[in-house]
Amino acid sequence: MYKEAYDSVEIPKFVDTVTPQYKPKFDALLVELKEAEQKSLKESERLEKEVADVQELKKKLSTMTAEEYFEKHPELKKKFDDEIRNDYWGY
Repeated sequence: MYKEAYDSVEIPKFVDTVTPQYKPKFDALLVELKEAEQKSLKESERLEKEVADVQELKKKLSTMTAEEYFEKHPELKKKFDDEIRNDYWGY
């Protein structure tokens, strides 16, 4: 009797209907994640370089001449030269 009852039990086969809906969304998120990771790594490198530059500038600031500073920042030299040339002294 137990064997007949055991053999008569039918367990329905699981049909996955959820994975096909979310698999494309998940794959798209993975691609987006990789892109964000690359952007983050590039930004991290840029910030580390900027921190190193600021620390170097901090060390040299007390003994740096204006010419040395303008060598690193030519856009400021151009701006100041233009202001002097145009006789604009900030007031």
